[in-house]
Amino acid sequence: MATTADIKNGLCIKHNEKLFQIIEFQHVKPGKGPAFVRTKLRNIETGKVLDNTFSAGHKIEPVRIENREYQYLYQEGSEYVFMNNETYEQVNISSKLIEKPEFLVEGMNCNILFHAEEENPLVVELPFYIISEVTYTEPGIKGDTATNTMKPATIATGAEVRVPLFIDNGEIIKIDTRTGVYVERVKNK
Repeated sequence: MATTADIKNGLCIKHNEKLFQIIEFQHVKPGKGPAFVRTKLRNIETGKVLDNTFSAGHKIEPVRIENREYQYLYQEGSEYVFMNNETYEQVNISSKLIEKPEFLVEGMNCNILFHAEEENPLVVELPFYIISEVTYTEPGIKGDTATNTMKPATIATGAEVRVPLFIDNGEIIKIDTRTGVYVERVKNK
């Protein structure tokens, strides 16, 4: 068991029977009363952030997690199959552990957080950006660029994103996977 003196950014702990990662913390020693540690905790499974205050010396239960690189292979029903890049071992992961599975591209390298003692996958982290082809979008009107208007477009993975009016079918675009927002048009190589 560790105490609040061992808290640092990125540390994973078990709190209220759930796994949390410490995003930020602050030791506070008020002029009157006991010291305490104010923290922001991110639930590893849901991604929700909550504020929590621990009294100084409070016992915490650290959990060892490992970040491993896996390659996405294919979808099998409601599960996704990933392969370890070092051992070539395959693992099936439920769609609920992937925040935005609609942005998965076959062959994409992803980081998977594993509970080190139990060897359970906890969450799949996609790369921050993907590059994909626009498979369908309504044609834009020539000269209609005065406003920052967006239109829906379907990309090669099947996901729907909003793109500027000048984007046409077959163009390659860059998308932020965290927000699902169009970033820029990519020049064809």
